[in-house]
Amino acid sequence: MKLPKFYGAILLLTTTLTSFKPADVVYPVYTGTDLGVTYSPKITTFKVWAPAASSVKLRLYAAGLGGQPLQAIDLEKKDHGTWATSVIKNIKNRYYTFQVMQDGKWLLEKPDMYAKAVGANGKRGMVVNLSETNPTGWAIDKKPALKNFTDIVLYETHVHDISVDPNSGIKHKGKFLGLAEFGTKSPDGLFTGLSHIKELGITHVHLLPSFDFATVDETKPLNGQYNWGYDPQNYNVPEGSYATDAYNGNVRIREFKQMVKAMHANGLRVVLDVVYNHTNDTEHSVFNQFAPGYFYRKTANGQYSNGTGCGNETASEMPMMRKFMIESVLYWAKEYHLDGFRFDLMGVHDIATMNALSDALHKYDPTIFIYGEGWTAGDSVLPDSLRATKAHVSQLHQIAAFGDDMRDGLKGGFSDVKSKGFVSAQPGTAESVKFGIAGAVQHPQINYREVNYSKAPWAAQPGQAISYASCHDDNTLFDRLKIANPDASEAEIIKMDKLTNTAVLTAQGVAFLHSGAEFLRTKKGIANSFKSPDSINRIDWHRKAQYKGVYDYYKGLISLRKSHPAFRMPTAEMIQQHLVFKNTGIEGLIAYTLNGNANGDSWKTIMVILNGSTAPQSLTLPAGIWTMVANGYRVSRQGIAKANNSVTLPATTAYILYQQ
Repeated sequence: MKLPKFYGAILLLTTTLTSFKPADVVYPVYTGTDLGVTYSPKITTFKVWAPAASSVKLRLYAAGLGGQPLQAIDLEKKDHGTWATSVIKNIKNRYYTFQVMQDGKWLLEKPDMYAKAVGANGKRGMVVNLSETNPTGWAIDKKPALKNFTDIVLYETHVHDISVDPNSGIKHKGKFLGLAEFGTKSPDGLFTGLSHIKELGITHVHLLPSFDFATVDETKPLNGQYNWGYDPQNYNVPEGSYATDAYNGNVRIREFKQMVKAMHANGLRVVLDVVYNHTNDTEHSVFNQFAPGYFYRKTANGQYSNGTGCGNETASEMPMMRKFMIESVLYWAKEYHLDGFRFDLMGVHDIATMNALSDALHKYDPTIFIYGEGWTAGDSVLPDSLRATKAHVSQLHQIAAFGDDMRDGLKGGFSDVKSKGFVSAQPGTAESVKFGIAGAVQHPQINYREVNYSKAPWAAQPGQAISYASCHDDNTLFDRLKIANPDASEAEIIKMDKLTNTAVLTAQGVAFLHSGAEFLRTKKGIANSFKSPDSINRIDWHRKAQYKGVYDYYKGLISLRKSHPAFRMPTAEMIQQHLVFKNTGIEGLIAYTLNGNANGDSWKTIMVILNGSTAPQSLTLPAGIWTMVANGYRVSRQGIAKANNSVTLPATTAYILYQQ
């Protein structure tokens, strides 16, 4: 078989990689766990993997930027492609770089890929005593309990967006510490930031990339720079622009930990969005300064493969890249007490690596939740059969993927922003919504031929399926509904919005909300806002008061979901046994029951009815008295009204009822 360039000895592939450039160098694989910097007050050891280097030089500096080296040290060549040296004195808080000579040429000065601390803009690594970065009480930090992955309600937010609004009432705007402040309120007297998230009732805060990314100048924090963070630079270090001091590498570490500790103390788990699939820069990346070409996939003609749409893609199947990814997530989980990881463009990674990574994380903590985008952004030279895509989720070990089938079934296809979905009365969309309601697992009542994307179930268990309608990508849900329905009134758009996330928050699987959706977040029609100004991206806290009714409805739905395990069945077998779709015979009307005290629920039978049509619809109820707990306007677990025989739903409305 044709092998990737710089093929490593333990690479395992199950198919021929016909698109890869044939191997011309075999590099040794290092299996030790001591790469990077190991500090103690008496001796600090530096060790890097640079298998084709002829020389490696370490330089120590007093500062993270500027100044001449305090010392330059040649590393010694060791086994399996490694180079190492030790400094026998206390060099805590010194900065450092490595420089590799290869093929007679000195490459760039860079930190090592395992760097745990850096100075401003990540140009130099920093020697730190990690134990001194722990906030008070860190040793007794306790993560909230989690029984099943289907109990999770995810809330995707951005460290900067959540606090930067002038009306946030948050002191540390745009900073890690902003998400550690409790009790903050807007001028309207309503909770913001951390207190708002807790009040809403979600279980997991998903932070957009908060490791050190490249395109925000940390030395100019006040000049309006912005990025989502999908431009990786130093993978194992928190982002400096989110710290109160980007120059001292200790500060960003301590403040990230303070944020995590505050969330844990308030009943929230923390998920980090990780971007191992590409680097911001290719030729100048830290990977290419130590083993040029090794960490990236290339085509047969030697070009960088571009399955990410970012000019390069990393080669997760290569032993040292696989090793790096696994050790990196374990480091974040252990050092920062993280509770989950969301993988950007997970489909670029190979199945074997993702499974090895999941196994390692779950050996350390079985409650860590792993999920990702089950697709690529372009064609990759990695064969489709090896990709960790949505279609292959059933082969993955306790890893979930986003359910775009339900997402686009509800609001319209992603490729045409003017297209409509179930909530705007688009015919032929109900089966895609039902696919998501069943948690993407096998269900006998779904006609898979009519599902928009997946013609077969892809989740082995519902904990592998993310139910959602919007995220940071593309338009907000509110904006998208307005674009697709230009003649609709705001009241009609609000009904579509609430119907959409009623479907999401009552579906099986793992529920996911985009930050601000609970009060109709708008980005003013800007979809790809990754570097748009605060006026587009910030959470506008006044909207919480403006759309308080919508907020209360979302909060009520989340409370209902958390209170009733029938909405959170952990196995496909339970769903097949207890979830029964009713044949309504009406286009745009979905009804189903959760029967038999599903998953130990106190309610014997729950009925969810979704009317996506533009007209009222009547539905005959099973015999007996039913208590309505949601009617499109409010949610009350104590009950809103009683019904028997039949109900008539207004247009674009959901009803939830139960029998004791």
